[in-house]
Amino acid sequence: MRPGRDLTAFMDRLGYEFADPALLQRALTHSSLSSPTRPDNQRLEFLGDRVLGLVMSEAVLAADRDAKEGQLAPRFNALVRKETCADVARQIDLGAAMRLGKSEMTAGGRRRMALLGDAMEAVIAAVYLDAGFAEAKALILRLWGDRITTVEEDARDAKTALQEWAQARGMGPPVYQEIARSGPDHAPVFRIRVELADGASAEAEAKAKRQAEQAAAKDLLGRLG
Repeated sequence: MRPGRDLTAFMDRLGYEFADPALLQRALTHSSLSSPTRPDNQRLEFLGDRVLGLVMSEAVLAADRDAKEGQLAPRFNALVRKETCADVARQIDLGAAMRLGKSEMTAGGRRRMALLGDAMEAVIAAVYLDAGFAEAKALILRLWGDRITTVEEDARDAKTALQEWAQARGMGPPVYQEIARSGPDHAPVFRIRVELADGASAEAEAKAKRQAEQAAAKDLLGRLG
């Protein structure tokens, strides 16, 4: 197939030209638009997650040859988690090229973190199938760029770090509660409160519950020192 204008523009932003543009078209197709003749990107997402994982495993090892496993694992997790994939997707305006059903498009799917992260992983798999591991690796390293060398030494996500902090002091796990929701149905904003057994608490807002929970945990960790 010959790529349309949108696919060509996205390949320019991606910095990679597909020999088989049908792979890219599939990588950008969400399940809300899939059909027997138009497969979605879920299988590619599965593969892309594994390709990304291998590349990042090599990258964090190469970036710090003296680091122990306990330091490497959280850095790796920070680089491959869905939020990071979505950030990279926004960097190349992947959302503008996504193929979505009407309902998902109306719900703001082009901006949703989960959909962007999944599609980014699917695009990685499409490059891998189109040209092999070396090309996929080069793409990942280029797009992730300085994130690999600047990832925080202790890059555990804030929720995990807060739970470990509480457990180390004999407390139960932090409790997260949605205390408010604002904005339209297609683009809600969640306000989350996190509280420890000793009463320490913090609140944060975000467009996704998970992001709000992470933000609240990070704020509370900061207060706890």
